[in-house]
Amino acid sequence: MKTQVAIIGAGPSGLLLGQLLHRQGIDNVILERRSGEYVLSRIRAGVLEQGMVDLLREARVDKRMDEEGMPHDGFELAFDNRRVHVDLKGLTGGKSVMVYGQTEVTRDLMEARESVGATTIYEAENVQPHDLETEHPYITYEKDGETCRLDCDYVAGCDGYHGVSRRSIPEDRIKTFERVYPFGWLGILSDTPPVSDELIYANHERGFALCSMRSKTRSRYYVQVPEGEKVEDWSDERFWDELKARLPDDVADQLVTGPSIEKSIAPLRSFVAEPMQYGRLFLVGDAAHIVPPTGAKGLNLAASDVNTLYRLMAKVYQEGRTDLIARYSEVCLRRVWKAERFSWWMTTNLHKFSDGEDFERRIQQAELDYYTSSRAGLTTIAENYVGLPYESLE
Repeated sequence: MKTQVAIIGAGPSGLLLGQLLHRQGIDNVILERRSGEYVLSRIRAGVLEQGMVDLLREARVDKRMDEEGMPHDGFELAFDNRRVHVDLKGLTGGKSVMVYGQTEVTRDLMEARESVGATTIYEAENVQPHDLETEHPYITYEKDGETCRLDCDYVAGCDGYHGVSRRSIPEDRIKTFERVYPFGWLGILSDTPPVSDELIYANHERGFALCSMRSKTRSRYYVQVPEGEKVEDWSDERFWDELKARLPDDVADQLVTGPSIEKSIAPLRSFVAEPMQYGRLFLVGDAAHIVPPTGAKGLNLAASDVNTLYRLMAKVYQEGRTDLIARYSEVCLRRVWKAERFSWWMTTNLHKFSDGEDFERRIQQAELDYYTSSRAGLTTIAENYVGLPYESLE
């Protein structure tokens, strides 16, 4: 089998890239080691930046998002038992975010791909790229006990942090940067109305908390827990009590509790691999970078990589602009590091790092007070939250 762009990974980034390429007449095949049902079962974040919303519209997969998604023009920072509103729309010239679950984005993209008959090969085992520094790369994989080969012009590695794409780059050709945080997020999903119309990020002496939602009747809540904590040690009652303790009194009083329908602990880390390309292999999303979820940047950062690679491939196939290929990594990394910075800032200033009132705690309080006390400070937060502009290749 032969295609123009081989995409490894059928998560939202691989599917979105495939949809955009298809609309430009660029043939592509997606290889995914899991089943489609497994991919859809993964519950992830659901805050979409303005840029990603626009990209989904360009891909023509926005119908259900517009019907069921929840546009948000602001969010709140809570600290010192008070709440500060960040007016995203007013501070950024009309930009906002959309609350729409990653699972739903993935479902929409799967259905769009199926409707046009584009090829996705699920349960492809032992996927391995070859000859990436030549003009004729190819991928081998196993399907139903047979070894198969996919010839291509380019390879897009959209297979996540643990995927094969980044591991296919020789160690002496890639450098990684990492910070692992000494805590995680214990999150629950519940069929209860959200405590607020907007997301609330809370800094508290007991630890961080986040009030989010998936719909008007389904809520997503998180509390910071120490590294090594076990889900089994947290009953629903214990979770709700801890969440209430970390929220401003007026918010805690309005919280509607109920049985959890999903409960898990997510570790927090920052990670970047440089460069994001090797020969004709391009790393996309989590294959190249991880951010702590505090700034809602993970999926959105993957979308910005997709935007860059999709426009690059359009230039290559429609205008012969192979000279732009070498620019992919530098263009992506500029935005990646700015998103890493914002996610680091939110994580550093909203989480508990030590017990008691120490220097770091006082700096946190000063940072939050400083940034929320002026329009300039609030604008900085708002601009980063709605997403920095996508950079052009030229």
